[in-house]
Amino acid sequence: MTRNWVLVLFVAMFALYCGVGLYLAVDVHLYFGDALSRVQSAQSVLFSRSPHLAAIGFVFTPLTAIVQLPLTALTPWIPQMTTDAVSAVIMSSAFMAGSVIQVSGVARDRGLDPVVATLATACYALNPMIVLYGANGMSEAPYLFCLAWAARRLIRWVDTDDVHELAVAGIALALSYLTRYDGGAAALASTIGVAWVSFFRADRTKRVSRTFLDAVLVAAPSGVAFIAWAFTGWLITGNAFAQFSSEYGNAAIIEQSGGSGSNGAGEALRFSMTELAILAPLLPLLAVLVLVVRARHRRLYAVLVPLAMIGAVLAFQVYTYARGSTFGFLRFYMTVILLAALVSLLAVPARRQSPYRRQGPRTTLVAHWTGGPIRRYVFSGTIAVMVMLVSLPTTAFGMTSPKYAPQEFALSSVVWPRPDSVSQRHLDERRIVRSFSTERTLARYLDSLDLPDGSVLTDTVYGFAVVVQSRRPKQFVIPSDSDFVEVLNDPKAAGVQYMLAVPASGRGLSDALNQRYPTLYENGAQIAVRVLDVRNQGADLPDWRVYRVTGSRSG
Repeated sequence: MTRNWVLVLFVAMFALYCGVGLYLAVDVHLYFGDALSRVQSAQSVLFSRSPHLAAIGFVFTPLTAIVQLPLTALTPWIPQMTTDAVSAVIMSSAFMAGSVIQVSGVARDRGLDPVVATLATACYALNPMIVLYGANGMSEAPYLFCLAWAARRLIRWVDTDDVHELAVAGIALALSYLTRYDGGAAALASTIGVAWVSFFRADRTKRVSRTFLDAVLVAAPSGVAFIAWAFTGWLITGNAFAQFSSEYGNAAIIEQSGGSGSNGAGEALRFSMTELAILAPLLPLLAVLVLVVRARHRRLYAVLVPLAMIGAVLAFQVYTYARGSTFGFLRFYMTVILLAALVSLLAVPARRQSPYRRQGPRTTLVAHWTGGPIRRYVFSGTIAVMVMLVSLPTTAFGMTSPKYAPQEFALSSVVWPRPDSVSQRHLDERRIVRSFSTERTLARYLDSLDLPDGSVLTDTVYGFAVVVQSRRPKQFVIPSDSDFVEVLNDPKAAGVQYMLAVPASGRGLSDALNQRYPTLYENGAQIAVRVLDVRNQGADLPDWRVYRVTGSRSG
């Protein structure tokens, strides 16, 4: 495949994912909360009352929001970049298309038959979960790209011992950590895997030094990313690990939401295994087959590296869910789709040596297929494609399950509209699809009032969806503003005209307005009068009350 064809593939995949994403965001107005939240973070950096880079926040990793900043900067000319989360759609589409390029790159590096390479790549690219998360602006797309990039480079390093591959893999793993915290598990496992390979294939006289240097090349970028991000968070907020200790962090969200849904380690393990079976049902059988065949030919290293790297990510998710430290969302397991693609491609005999810039002293010459029994090549290629092909219907079917795909099953009402249905399931699906539509209506109402800057006080626990869908974000006073606490303590003196209140229950307990004025939602806390009740049409979202500020209250 020439570079022109690689570009064509990227453009085609980007167009597919972006087209689906624009339909969902601009026409259906279907948003995933985390994607909308990242857009609001990028918006705050550029267009809040006090624009500054720290407004991007330190609870979640920054890469997803940072990448969107150039697109968010176009908001004055293209308001839909933020109000319809188009910046997120473009971001995830580009990264997911990039992950497809990396997967196809593994096939290109090994010189696989074009039919096998095309079919395996297509099965990955068209997997329903890949299409959805390439389109919806979530962090899964950049995360999969970084892991695919790192895996491809590590596979090449195993064959060529090219130090450049280790350096690039290290950078990719560091970026994966800055995309999602479980990228740290991938970096740690990759470092151990590289150290293992280096130790057992190095000369005895230089074994320790070579192992150490190779491990440092892979681990150093992630170590720098970890320290820099933690130190920056501590320097600005006084909290190095806000994700775990902040009232806005994941642990607090789980506690406020009534738990992760995990009822004991045994049930959690069964649930996780079911999630993995939905996404890649034949992977365990293929992995065992590949390991046995490669062990016979002493060619295990190339498949052990991606198995260790992505396996660590999956093991981390299974473990944290069993402990009740995270939710059992299907998307948290979707790295297994990438792993299945990589193992499938590695199951097919290579037809050429992997490319390299400079071969190292421990180069492994691949015993590539040179025209032996054609049946063996056809058989392995067929098995590889079938493993990927079978996952398409199982994933599509699994995504319709409210239990195993709580964030995705509502898409059924988008793909197969049933406007006359009155079944409870269909009504639940439509309610999920309408999530954040109430916040959109509230944002338009506030925009219509033509208020001056700093007139509406709100926290972004839930209020992010109002702020991001407003065309006048400077009218809001939000926690990232430098004077937020001062304004919160005396809204009247600061010129605040309205306060947005949510119930002081669930995640609403962490809302700064509720913490400062515990009875605000019920009665205005003696500083405001209710002017509007807004019943929420979305799922698992609070009813809003808009209060007009009337005075100040001491204490």
